[in-house]
Parts: sequence; structure tokens; C-alpha cells
Amino acid sequence: MNAAIRFLSDLRRLGIGRDPNALFDARLTFGEKLADRVAAVGGSWSFIIGFGLFLGAWALLNTILLGAHAFDPFPFIFLNLMLSMLAALQAPIIMMSQNRQAAKDRLEARLDYETNLRTEVQIDSLHEKIDALTAEIARLSRVE
Repeated sequence: MNAAIRFLSDLRRLGIGRDPNALFDARLTFGEKLADRVAAVGGSWSFIIGFGLFLGAWALLNTILLGAHAFDPFPFIFLNLMLSMLAALQAPIIMMSQNRQAAKDRLEARLDYETNLRTEVQIDSLHEKIDALTAEIARLSRVE
């Protein structure tokens, strides 16, 4: 949420004409950028396939290749510990990234709403001008 507050203050200071995505991304801290990168990698097919291959290699190594000398024999207690620690770290990092994306989406929706309001005011102003011109044309055509 801090990034969202910084974004709004920068937007007010610099004006609405700037790209909100570029401004939002420019204000991210190193930790926020890292969280976004971890979420992007952790949610990719390449990570899922690579991790699946790693798990398969771990099981193959500890059951067939090393046999009785396996460092983590079945049921792979050490592997379960590592997976639990990975999940304990990865879940909050991904949630931080999702929360930041939600804040960015809310800001973008707010900017869209403000743009729509300004557009509506300008359209109303144009309607008034057209009505005034139409009335003037009608008045002039009656005079002739």
C-alpha cells in the first residue's frame, strides 16, 4: 500500500499526463521488485516443469541410484522439510506481489474514473456550445 500512496503523491505532483504504470514501477523498492520477480518465476511453467524434474531426480537418486546409502531414504523426510520451508517463504512473497498488483489496479481504476469524469464535463460543455450555436443559427435564420 505504501507504493500506492507514493504513486498518488507523485501523480498529483507531476500531473496526470504521465504513464501510471511507468510511474508506479519506478517507485518500487528493491524488495518489492524482488517479490514481483519471485512471483513471476514461481508461477511459470518453466519453474513447475523444472521443479518436477528436480523432485523426480531426487526420488530416483535416493531410491535407485544410491540404494542403501541414500542420504534421504523413502519417505524423503528431508525433501519434505525443504519443500515446507520453500512454501513458507514463497507464499507470503507471492501474496505481497499480489497485494501490490491489486493496489496498482485500484489506482488505475481511479485514474480511469477521473478521466471519465473530465470527459463527461467536456462533453457537457460541448453540448452547451452546440446548443448555443444552434440557437444562434435559428435566431439568425428568423432575422433574414
